Amino acid sequence: AYNKDMQEDKECIFDSIATVKQCLKVFAPMIETMKVIKENMYSAAQKGFINATDLADYLAKKGLPFRSAYKIVGQIVAHCIDNGLVLETMPLEDYKKYSDLFEEDLFTEISLETCVSKRISAGGTGPESVEKQIAYVEKFI
Repeated sequence: AYNKDMQEDKECIFDSIATVKQCLKVFAPMIETMKVIKENMYSAAQKGFINATDLADYLAKKGLPFRSAYKIVGQIVAHCIDNGLVLETMPLEDYKKYSDLFEEDLFTEISLETCVSKRISAGGTGPESVEKQIAYVEKFI
């Protein structure tokens, strides 16, 4: 009984495990039958500001403190929203209104392909990281 009493603080973990098991029962068949339409996925990814942090990183690499870069990017995102733009479609001249550090190379740095490929840590979206994750799971199975 003592050991059982000590598990009360883990009740949330037990509930989470049960939920994950139920999700796996649903997701496995769904993934097997789903049809991936690359163009739709790419188009949907372009509609947001998922690359805003990469834009702040771009400014930080150019020597601007990240806090300042973050503030500038926030202003740029607000400008884009107000004008129906996304970061990739905003003209360089408009970027330069916020900082002289912006150059033509920013468009390469904030492309979705670049943003994805830069995520190389464990669990990241970069191709090498994904290959390692797949190999690990295949070995595990």
